[in-house]
Amino acid sequence: MLLIGAGLLGLLVGSFANVVIHRVPSGASVVRPPSACPHCDQPVRTRDNIPVVSWVLLRGRCRDCAHPISVRYPAVELGMALLFVLVAERVGWRWILPAELLLAWTLVVLALIDAATRRIPNRLTYPLTPVLLALAAVGALLDGSPDAALRALLGGLVAGGILLLMALISPAGMGMGDVKLAAFIGIGLGVLGWAEVAVGILTGFALGGVVGAVLLLTRKRARKDMIPFGPYLAVGAIVGLAWGDPIVDAYFRAWGL
Repeated sequence: MLLIGAGLLGLLVGSFANVVIHRVPSGASVVRPPSACPHCDQPVRTRDNIPVVSWVLLRGRCRDCAHPISVRYPAVELGMALLFVLVAERVGWRWILPAELLLAWTLVVLALIDAATRRIPNRLTYPLTPVLLALAAVGALLDGSPDAALRALLGGLVAGGILLLMALISPAGMGMGDVKLAAFIGIGLGVLGWAEVAVGILTGFALGGVVGAVLLLTRKRARKDMIPFGPYLAVGAIVGLAWGDPIVDAYFRAWGL
């Protein structure tokens, strides 16, 4: 029941995520006006707002003008549903679950915005970071783990501090948006454990480094080009959330520790 509920919730908030991804970079309201076709400006009907299903029934086209609707919309909805199921399976019936679901939702939104615009909006990180910290801390206390509540705060400080130091050393290679995202990730993973924080941040760095090197070697990017780092941090965070503890255990076992 938990996994089914998480999947359905993921579909619903995935639909809202599409609105946020589309509107926040331009500074538009995410509440009004109601969703409309960007090509003909006709409002989207209620029956055409069912996540994934409506896109399939409409065959990926606007009901009024038949203009193609990007496959990104159902992909985000379905991907969010699967991610929520993964998070629910990992966390289970614990009070910190809402914090981890908020973390997952925000990671998808910020990763796609950063990939498209090469910036991570303060409009999202500023309000959502204290909300995540409150959900994580209160959830940890209700779960009977006051140490986890403290770890959420420290995780945010450590992860954000590491990227802040890198941004100060190399401002051209790391933006302050990445610093704020790292702090956000540190809070969400910190409440789970230090293994999750370490694996999440290190995986993000590893992915970003490998992809960046490949792009430079293939000359698809020049050294002066900005490469969005947010998507790699987001993927790393998901890896840390889902498999951080087993990865660290396997590492220590491999070294006989």
